[in-house]
Amino acid sequence: MGFWVVLGILAVLAVLVIGIYNNLVGLRQGVRQGVADIDAQLRQRHDLIPNLVETVKGYAGHESQTLEAVIAARNAAAKGAPSSGDEKQLRVALDNLLALGEAYPDLKASANFQSLQAELGDVEDKLAAARRALNAAVARFNSARESFPAVVFAGMLGFAEADFHRLDDSEQGTVDQVPRISF
Repeated sequence: MGFWVVLGILAVLAVLVIGIYNNLVGLRQGVRQGVADIDAQLRQRHDLIPNLVETVKGYAGHESQTLEAVIAARNAAAKGAPSSGDEKQLRVALDNLLALGEAYPDLKASANFQSLQAELGDVEDKLAAARRALNAAVARFNSARESFPAVVFAGMLGFAEADFHRLDDSEQGTVDQVPRISF
């Protein structure tokens, strides 16, 4: 009789651990998907930049320093990690490139420039949404990992805490500033 009770307890415990494991695997996959979504948006951003640079070259060819800075920043960001300072440098270089539209009315009126600028804005919006989705997935995963009884088994099963997407040091000084708007 005692043997069957112990066996029953072990079976219930095994089912519980299997359920916890499967739940954490699913949530970890959500975190990985969030990281992959950010990578996809960054890749799309990097693919748009050469088109934008070529469009601007036709109107503002003598602004080679700005164009070269964008190309160099894109190449550095393509090689670096998605959360590296290289992405921040790319964002600054893109802002400088888009500011050329104000200096060149013909460029600003160009349908290609407007289309590429709108696409880039769309990519930036999708990138922000992907970052929010990643943070939500990380919150769900970490909450499940730290809840009882999963907290007892998560470490033993190899589930480490996931990191939220955070601004890197190079971005922290810019997000608290009021955006500059000119008409």
